[in-house]
Amino acid sequence: MQPSDAVPLHPTAINTPLGEPSRANATISAPSQLPSVDPSPKPLESILQDGRQTWFRGAHPKSQHHGLHHKHTTKLSTTPATAAVTLPISSTDPSDNLRIARRAQTVSSNPNQGAYQSWILGGFSNPSSASAPAAGSQPTSLCPANNGTVFRSSSGITYQTMCGIDYGDDIRPFLLVDSFDACIQKCDAYNYDNHAVRCVAAVFIPSRISGEDDCYLKSSIAHPSVGTSTVEGAIRYSVAQSARLPVSATSSSLLSLLSSTTSGSSRASSSLPSSLSSTTSASSRSSSTRSQTLSTTSPVASVTISQPGVTYGHGSSVIAPRVAGSKLHGPTENRPTSQYIQYGGAQGISLSRSLLRAGVNGDLSTGYDISPQTGGLEVNIYTENLLAPLRNTPRLSRDGGRGGYLNGQHLFMFCDTGTYSTASSASNGDFLDFVSSSVAVDVGMNALSGRPIHLQDGIGEWSDNVGRQRGFAPLTQGEQAYNIEMQGQGQRYAVWIESSLVPLDGETGIIYAPIVYDNVNMVTREPVFTYTGNTLLRVTAGGRGGPVARRPIRKLFEQGEPEWGVAGAYRSWGPSGIGGTDGRVYLFGGVSGGMLMARVAADSIEDRDAYEYWTGSSWTTIMPSTTSKAFFIEGPIMDIDIFFSPKHMTFIVVYLTIYADSTFYYRYLKAPSAIIPGYAPGGDKNSDYAENLLKYDWSEEQVLYKAQTGLGGSFIYSGGVHTRYFGSDDIVNGGSRMLLSWTAPTGQNPASAVTEYQIVTAEVNLV
Repeated sequence: MQPSDAVPLHPTAINTPLGEPSRANATISAPSQLPSVDPSPKPLESILQDGRQTWFRGAHPKSQHHGLHHKHTTKLSTTPATAAVTLPISSTDPSDNLRIARRAQTVSSNPNQGAYQSWILGGFSNPSSASAPAAGSQPTSLCPANNGTVFRSSSGITYQTMCGIDYGDDIRPFLLVDSFDACIQKCDAYNYDNHAVRCVAAVFIPSRISGEDDCYLKSSIAHPSVGTSTVEGAIRYSVAQSARLPVSATSSSLLSLLSSTTSGSSRASSSLPSSLSSTTSASSRSSSTRSQTLSTTSPVASVTISQPGVTYGHGSSVIAPRVAGSKLHGPTENRPTSQYIQYGGAQGISLSRSLLRAGVNGDLSTGYDISPQTGGLEVNIYTENLLAPLRNTPRLSRDGGRGGYLNGQHLFMFCDTGTYSTASSASNGDFLDFVSSSVAVDVGMNALSGRPIHLQDGIGEWSDNVGRQRGFAPLTQGEQAYNIEMQGQGQRYAVWIESSLVPLDGETGIIYAPIVYDNVNMVTREPVFTYTGNTLLRVTAGGRGGPVARRPIRKLFEQGEPEWGVAGAYRSWGPSGIGGTDGRVYLFGGVSGGMLMARVAADSIEDRDAYEYWTGSSWTTIMPSTTSKAFFIEGPIMDIDIFFSPKHMTFIVVYLTIYADSTFYYRYLKAPSAIIPGYAPGGDKNSDYAENLLKYDWSEEQVLYKAQTGLGGSFIYSGGVHTRYFGSDDIVNGGSRMLLSWTAPTGQNPASAVTEYQIVTAEVNLV
């Protein structure tokens, strides 16, 4: 590349929005052919810098209708992008040192603090028997004075403290928390997430509180050893009792007892031994808090089961769901954070002038490393000293928005997001920044009591104290540099969040996010969106910095192929149960007329060659075309969520249609007998319960909820279900409550208190 071809990146932000028009009127055109990228992009630095230099990531402000797969408003181009040039790509994210394993923190009683909280939901059975000692108060100075003390955690689980002893059977990853209490909460939350008692003990090492980890969850107490550091531990009381541990003893005597009782004894030695399962179930039945009757898929005698947080229906037949009521919560409210991470990152690259033209160039997505200036950052030992006050709290105008539950938090993920200075009687407010995605977390759990939800953005999302953001989904250096250079001309690349979060295991969620090329006609202000393929995002949550999305591969599926996973996916859990690493992910492929289906093993999601596709009668490794009619569900479906309802013992689908009627519809799978997952008692561990989606018909379409149009009279979009919000009462845990959310355009000034878009929620009861 000649020096004259290099264009330096602009270190200043644009202050004026372009007023991009509604996406609802957009058309999709074929992309232009462009020269390939410069084969020698500059190497990416990965060291921390002072952070005072910030770069503008946006191209222009928001349009009004996101939904790339909305067939009634857009016609997708099938012309392939420019052929990619093979370039050296780093095997790891260059800013991994900023995104090490997420960090936990103690639950706070203050929902408005400037940091995230871990809200532990209910739904547990008390594992202690009726003869268990009365719960004592949690000691402030735990060890060694309170060794053997019996206490009850904040989730109502009875534990016995154990000082100076470690156990070898770790549940990874290790965690960083700020107290013994918080470590116990993590154990309780792990069991809740997995709907089974898998964490039987927790060990906290106070001396490591400033390190990378200090909390260790244990799947067994079978291999005890004397701790080399000050060790504060706790064992679930039912497990301690089965190991015949005394209420109070010295560490040496407890170690001796543990060694003798766990060697050759199954009562306290495996990650989930049958005796432990029966002990837990027995105690649960005695407390009568979670016992339920469940039948297998054939009409045989029912069996009594108990799973933490899950209630199954009765009988051997599918129960047809019906709407019993609903309640509108209203628009969500922002509760901004008060800090940001003052990290500037390495200087961005420069692109050849030959690349700075209108039109799709797929090489900008596949041929460059991930930009360290994009994507949220962790608050950890590398960034703790870079925290700075966010002095100017901007208005946030967020478009789109789907959600999900992860690590005790309820995420709301958005597409295009603009920030503005606050409007007043003297000023309409100034445009500050624009990114193609953002994220926030529910604080306060207001919807439990029918009130509007409060959302808090993350510390790691902000790039300066003026109000510019890093964005949630990372961009490549090529995409980022193109956006910066083309700002003001109407072209940009975006990575949008179009679907609900798909849980991958107990620690991670995934999103198949479309990579979109946006080209605005600067005369008519009409945008043209081109789907250029999609990428895979791995999402973690629970840390002080907020949720973080990583982009392990630049692009997974290509332009011209069905939009696999863009509309959503379903996680089919394997025999190890909810939160395990086995099982599959089933992807929905949106095409005209309905949804196709693909699947992949949960441990192979990044391997394109590992995906299989449904032909209508069997699975194949040959991908169908966009004209395929091998639908697993037909209809003019727009936004879609599919989930398994233990209460109804079948699958339920919730969706909006392309007809812009602001209505949520639902259907259920009409299986001839109750569907029981393989991981549930009575289920077949050798079969995949999600295969039923391909075997049986769906019921007739029924109205689930009729939403009000936006303040500007526009129809709603980006509608979805936020599963697991209501704990044991939630529809996916065997309850009847369901949280819906959607985007409602307002037509108002984005810098006003109302903003340009409202994210609205409501509860529906499905019995």
